[in-house]
Amino acid sequence: MLTYLGRRLVLSFVTLLGLTLLVFVLINLSGDPIRLLLPPDAPQSEVIAYRHAMGFDAPLPVRYARFLGAVARFDFGTSIQLGQPALGLVLERLPATLALAGLAVALAVLIGLPLGVTAATRRDSVWDSLVTAVAVTGQSTPVFWLAIMGILLFAVRLRWLPAAGIGGWQHYVLPSLTLALFLLGGIVRVTRTSVLEVLGKAYVRSARAKGVAQRLVVWRHALRNAAIPIVTVIGLQLRFVLGGSVITETVFAWPGLGRLLVQAVYARDYPVVEAGVFVVAILLILANTLVDVSYTLLNPRVRIR
Repeated sequence: MLTYLGRRLVLSFVTLLGLTLLVFVLINLSGDPIRLLLPPDAPQSEVIAYRHAMGFDAPLPVRYARFLGAVARFDFGTSIQLGQPALGLVLERLPATLALAGLAVALAVLIGLPLGVTAATRRDSVWDSLVTAVAVTGQSTPVFWLAIMGILLFAVRLRWLPAAGIGGWQHYVLPSLTLALFLLGGIVRVTRTSVLEVLGKAYVRSARAKGVAQRLVVWRHALRNAAIPIVTVIGLQLRFVLGGSVITETVFAWPGLGRLLVQAVYARDYPVVEAGVFVVAILLILANTLVDVSYTLLNPRVRIR
């Protein structure tokens, strides 16, 4: 285990290094932010002076070397747009994104696992067809459409829930359900397939022959042995909600990290973009590592080296 974690740490460092290089080059090729910060009629001398003050007049390799040195100190500089520390802005918005992502994944798992097991144990029945149709529909429906329809129905027409912002528990309902409905499809389909495969194993037939109750056979024996693919797809869902919940946060005006990064990209706020991508990358690496370690807990025969 320690060997695996040490190797994973080295690979994570290499991944972060490559990611910083890729993000740094791409955002610096997107344009000059100085023109966005100064008035359109600013004289060229003022533009040159401000570019020098911000350090944008140095060659790209020199700026990247400075950037790496600052990243080693967890210093991503000051936001060009807001004038605050970039990492502080990212960490300030991160709890809202984690809360929304955690709630959405929890809802998707709590709803998706029973539906997937039901579809597997009642194969080719009406329940199986209905659950599969719901899963495919939820996975194929665009997130922005679900979000807009939810706002029109529950916020505008029925006035049951707020349309945007963050506050009490009511503000979490629409955005978390929107994300959960999209995540639900993958969990249901993988759960159904994995449980169906395990139900045909010899040890499951032996448990049934010994008179073990169907509920115990499914939930204690079959589901645990089918859990590795399910945990894998949940890990993949975490990547989406952490790195790709931009649309949901934008539609619901959710003050999370995704919305902050969208605003930073439009404003060419390089420090905020770099800090945000770096933090998201670290979270995804930690999530993937936890998923890999969980395999050994779910199945003692699995060894990670």
